[in-house]
Amino acid sequence: MAEQEKLFVVVDPNDDEHVALERALITASQREVKPKIRVFIAVDHEAVDTRADNDNLFRDTAWFDEKVRGPLEAAGVEADAELSWSSEWQWAIQRSASHFGADTIYLPVHKPSNARRFTFSDSKWDLLKTADCPVLLVRPGAKPERKVVLAAVNFQADRENQRELNDRVLERGRLVAERNNADFHVVNAYVDSMLYPDRGKLANETGLPAEKIHVRSGYTDEVVAEVAKDIEADIVIIGTLGQTGKRRTRRGNTASRVIAGLNSDVMVFNHTIVR
Repeated sequence: MAEQEKLFVVVDPNDDEHVALERALITASQREVKPKIRVFIAVDHEAVDTRADNDNLFRDTAWFDEKVRGPLEAAGVEADAELSWSSEWQWAIQRSASHFGADTIYLPVHKPSNARRFTFSDSKWDLLKTADCPVLLVRPGAKPERKVVLAAVNFQADRENQRELNDRVLERGRLVAERNNADFHVVNAYVDSMLYPDRGKLANETGLPAEKIHVRSGYTDEVVAEVAKDIEADIVIIGTLGQTGKRRTRRGNTASRVIAGLNSDVMVFNHTIVR
């Protein structure tokens, strides 16, 4: 019998739609063994207007019953809820998810406030770089089904931590595809033709046919976005090294550009994850 998953779902009471909770309940409905869910209710102070004249910051028990308790009970899942008013939003999530033993953190992503590319707050980057488990970024309007799974790897990397990260991304990609009876694809970008990734190694380590291995020339963010669009990927799985340097350095990496270029849900692994 499969082990019971633990899904840690972030709900921002300022939002009208709770896409992370909706996606977690869809996941629960597809499992032979329904996961346990912890709903973490907290306001992202960097993304939300916290002034008193924001009516969405005032929620009552009717809101909780309609938006949280009702959907959980209807889904028939084992669940509990936790309320946090910490101003250190990202660290509160990490701490609670770690104590819960979460297998995945479901994190809602707010729609951009203008027509420009998607941007991420510093607190979210801190969470992605330090979380003890994968973080699923759930976007409003993204397809909820998991019929096509795309994993982004870097097989020309020569550092051991990057190779280990490739293995973890592939492992999770296979798992997501298997659980959803989905097609599994892999993408590997390269810029320098002298560092062309070994297709034979990719085929051996992924076990995939040639048509599901996408090796293209170009910057990683552009290639991943192109392939995701071409194959109509429902979820993209990427890795990021858990740097501990200054925020401006951490934010300027490849992972941030990849996330910005996608419209689908994105699952992010950091190299510090040990399980």
